[in-house]
Amino acid sequence: MRLLNKVALITGANKGIGLSIVELFLQEGGIVYAGIRDIEKSTYTLRKLLEIYPSSLRIVSLDVTKAGPCKEVFQTIKKEQGKIDILVNNAGIVTYELVPFIQFEKFEEMFQTNVVGLMRMCQLASRFMTKQSSGSIINISSIVSVKGVAGQASYAATKGAVNAFTLSLSKELAAHKVRVNAIAPGMVSTERLVSVADQKFKDQINKIGFGRMATPKEIAQLSVFLGSDESCFITGQIVGIDGSQSL
Repeated sequence: MRLLNKVALITGANKGIGLSIVELFLQEGGIVYAGIRDIEKSTYTLRKLLEIYPSSLRIVSLDVTKAGPCKEVFQTIKKEQGKIDILVNNAGIVTYELVPFIQFEKFEEMFQTNVVGLMRMCQLASRFMTKQSSGSIINISSIVSVKGVAGQASYAATKGAVNAFTLSLSKELAAHKVRVNAIAPGMVSTERLVSVADQKFKDQINKIGFGRMATPKEIAQLSVFLGSDESCFITGQIVGIDGSQSL
């Protein structure tokens, strides 16, 4: 129970990596606020978790691109819990296109979610955590932000911005004993990626040293570690988890 009674807010929690983080945080004793854009479209698995952990899980409407709803969620957590121990910024948009074909309207939408929305969430969390003199912020980045990859330059640019922001914020908050780290996964076997893997990424999968994609649970396990007291002296790190993937 490494997260016993720790209060966590997880964005992009409806499926994939975010859903796995919700599930593992609950198993480790956490009190979890699962942020999703549309509660009416919550997945079957998330609803089942609510049945299993009725006193530990709350599903909240959260669009990180909108300031008002973001503030309301933090105010709700403060009112109900009096603290927030962990923020996991998982909400994100991904695109696949070569630079000559970048559609800048889509890129701006992606930037608003992946970067501006993440910064907004960190800003709100930092106001709580600095007063507590404790907390852990975990930003979900991508290995493409470190290694680069053809066909995802715009996506890599947003995640590169996440890394830079993570490093700078960690220095701002260190004096307040608030930790800020990023996780940079390689290819992860989410439903979305598996559905197009053979068509678009077969060559990339063959370049993974371990011979397979990561599972969402493996990203969740690293998130638990970074959210727990076991990582109490770790901050300002971009932690790769890619099975030695060569992009």
